[in-house]
Amino acid sequence: MAAVAAVVSIGRPSGATRVARIVLVLAALAVLGWLLVLPLLAIFAEAFRQGLAFYLNAIRQPDTVAAVRLTLTVAAIAVPLNLVFGLAAAWSMTHFEFRGKALLAALIDLPFSISPVVCGMMLILIYGKDGWLGEWLQTHNLQVIFALPGLVLATVLVTLPFVARELIPLMQAQGSEQEEAALTLGANGWQIFFRVTLPRVRWALLYGVLLCNARAMGEFGAVYVVSGHLRGITNTLPLQVDQLYQENFSAAFAAASLLALLTVLTLGIKRFVEWRHGDQLH
Repeated sequence: MAAVAAVVSIGRPSGATRVARIVLVLAALAVLGWLLVLPLLAIFAEAFRQGLAFYLNAIRQPDTVAAVRLTLTVAAIAVPLNLVFGLAAAWSMTHFEFRGKALLAALIDLPFSISPVVCGMMLILIYGKDGWLGEWLQTHNLQVIFALPGLVLATVLVTLPFVARELIPLMQAQGSEQEEAALTLGANGWQIFFRVTLPRVRWALLYGVLLCNARAMGEFGAVYVVSGHLRGITNTLPLQVDQLYQENFSAAFAAASLLALLTVLTLGIKRFVEWRHGDQLH
């Protein structure tokens, strides 16, 4: 308690404050190193344990290549959909008063509190063969579950809040005075959106898109339920890693390293945006 009091004390830092700060920083780094950095290094160490030739051969396998392609395809569809939804939801929540506003806010946060596996089961109950829309889909020769549409729906559902939850606090803090001024000067709705609103939230929007993309590429639970585990067809990269882990240990870690690289790249861009435009994100 004395260390905490020293950290939050007002005025010139004392020796106790500096020691407490160093201890807390080192403790945080130790926890992150043990829980995050060390396992990440272990993935790459195991992936390259049998040499570069084995690693390249493992990631060039047709099923793994198809899984990478499918993962990027699903993310490329799901993220723009959530971008549009996030903008629309944030605009509605911050610029209008309407009945059901609190309900909309709760629904936006709902995917955070529901297990991804449950999200997948929800989709099966609606779009599956014996689901609410199953007979209609079969009649029109449409397949959602165990196909690309099901993977996209599952990914959209679990990543739904990310863009909206980055934009809503920022738009609330900014207010609507500039939009009202533009309206007074004769601008129409689209002009206000593209010339006033969007430039003010562009970095927060990019930040939310990056978070959404990282989550979309790494999603496992909901996609696992609706995919059918068809190797080379509906297996995304996380599912491919899971199946390889039961068959070829080193090949599984080679595929996992690809997923880690995609995630690290996304988070690296995220950190760069935070560094360059942190004042516009908060």
